[in-house]
Amino acid sequence: MRILLLSHSFNSLTQRLHVELRERGHEVSVELDIHADVTRESVALYRPDLVIAPFLKRAIPDDVWQSVRCLIVHPGPPGDRGPAALDWAILEGAGAWGVTVLEADGEFDAGPVWAFRTFPMRRAPKSSIYRNEVTSCAVAAVLDAIAAIESGRAAPQPMRSDDPRIRVRGPCRQADRTIDWQHDTTATVLRKIDSADGMPGLADSLFFQDVRLFDAHEAHDISGVPGTVVAQCDGALARATVDGAVWIGHVRRIAPKSLKLPAAKVFVAEAAYLPHRPGCGYAPIRYREHGEVGELAFSFYNGAMSSADCEALLAAYRAALARPTRVLLLTGGCDYWSNGIHLAEIEAAESAADESWRNINAIDDLARAIIETTDRLVVSVLRGNAGAGGVFLSLAADEVWASDQIVLNPHYKDMGNLYGSEYWTYLLPRRAGAANATRITQCRLPMGVAEARRLGIVDRVLSGAELADASLVERGAAMASDAGLAARLAGKQQRRATDEAAKPLQAYRDEELRRMKQNFYGFDPSYHVARYNFIHKVPKSRTPLTIASHRSRRVAERPVAMAVPS
Repeated sequence: MRILLLSHSFNSLTQRLHVELRERGHEVSVELDIHADVTRESVALYRPDLVIAPFLKRAIPDDVWQSVRCLIVHPGPPGDRGPAALDWAILEGAGAWGVTVLEADGEFDAGPVWAFRTFPMRRAPKSSIYRNEVTSCAVAAVLDAIAAIESGRAAPQPMRSDDPRIRVRGPCRQADRTIDWQHDTTATVLRKIDSADGMPGLADSLFFQDVRLFDAHEAHDISGVPGTVVAQCDGALARATVDGAVWIGHVRRIAPKSLKLPAAKVFVAEAAYLPHRPGCGYAPIRYREHGEVGELAFSFYNGAMSSADCEALLAAYRAALARPTRVLLLTGGCDYWSNGIHLAEIEAAESAADESWRNINAIDDLARAIIETTDRLVVSVLRGNAGAGGVFLSLAADEVWASDQIVLNPHYKDMGNLYGSEYWTYLLPRRAGAANATRITQCRLPMGVAEARRLGIVDRVLSGAELADASLVERGAAMASDAGLAARLAGKQQRRATDEAAKPLQAYRDEELRRMKQNFYGFDPSYHVARYNFIHKVPKSRTPLTIASHRSRRVAERPVAMAVPS
């Protein structure tokens, strides 16, 4: 089928659908919902068989859904209606939730239901549930709906107006989730912050300043006067509740042009007087050992790795190498493995160019340490999405294991034509070949793990229980006890020596950083403009041609104007 994805942004769900539909042979293009007339134009240009709206903030124009079948992905079970379905589900402590695919008609979220899937809720931020359970169920339900349409089966009738499942709720506003620090329990505080995580964040105050709170975690063995900030750890601040405390990982001041940053970095002076309490429920970097298998786990908010994060992870990596293990697993978080350098901290720095330079060198140091590890096998375990430098950092390991539910974005150019580093010019061609490396980085499209496996970017695709800690350790132990391990390590050492003799790693790094220095300090401000727009969520004025194939074809077909001799 020819399918148009109409979405407010090219977010994680839209990218996943783009990947899964293309993988199944559908012709797919994307149009961002910029204006009703732009939507009409895109339908006229592309003439799709089907429009799918994974993420919209307003209704599809009547004349569009009347001319072509339009399916809406709603993050709630059948009967749920309203713009804040997931917010309410978390805030009210729902035990289970769902995703519904329904056909657009004249009533918001009330069209005929084509398919739906349900899932058990867990205690997690809204953004995490959206990227995981909601996205997986949405993909499954969309594929069910397409199969039903292709089979010619009629769509179900709309729900009766007296159906007991129908529940219409408006936006979830600040008044609905204001924290009462003098009476709310830790569980209640977490629910309220979780319900607003990602966007818009929960409005509150810290140190008598208005802020929005994000990235909350339960604190262990910490207490104090309810509402007071009592400790710090790795950039987070612990705030006491009536029965314990919560860690606040990130905050954003409620002020123009403010940025979402680690809480202790926003309140540096105040945090300086707080006790440091590691190991109390907030640990972005953790190391565990299981016999001959070491596990270095890291989970940075939104996958962004600041200079300090990279330096801390490198120190932890070197400490892990000092342990007598034979296999080292690098496991990221369930939302992201890594998205590379930390654009928000760069934007907040006194000199964005200088902090960009520091950050890229810090992540390069980490990548090089992994590449040069030859005394054991290193495995990158991608449970969550990865993008830009994070993808190439994973390739520094001997093997890459990836969840079948994730999306990779192995390119940089969308960030103001950024060239990129992390030794990608060495790592990517070595796995995918030179021609594929050029195509991947130039096309700038999201990639599913099936394609990544075919290209050699991913070595093993895992699903479900295979991603559990115990299963991963069991696989690592099998590698450590394999009779061929010694020969494999010897071969690894020989290949590294041969590669180094042919072209030193430093040469790759120097070439990459020469291009990056132009991005950071050169006359072309594209990177700085793109970073600013990304961090401040400046709406796009048009859909990028890389994903809008219906518009890129139009540009390609446009006649070239010929110069008229004077």
